[in-house]
Amino acid sequence: MPYIKIEVTREGVTREQKTALIKGATQLLTDVLNKDPKSTFVVIDEIDTDNWGVAGETVTDIRKREV
Repeated sequence: MPYIKIEVTREGVTREQKTALIKGATQLLTDVLNKDPKSTFVVIDEIDTDNWGVAGETVTDIRKREV
């Protein structure tokens, strides 16, 4: 029973994109590890950019600077 956890920042990921991620990740495990899609679980967590940091900064601050 594979469990795949995908974490992305909450920045407008669409329902269609999430569906594509779920289908793609499931298919990858089917193709590579011969796992049954019916027993493969995929969870997508959207993390607020205030709660995601890189290089000592929040993504929120990085995005503000990039604008």
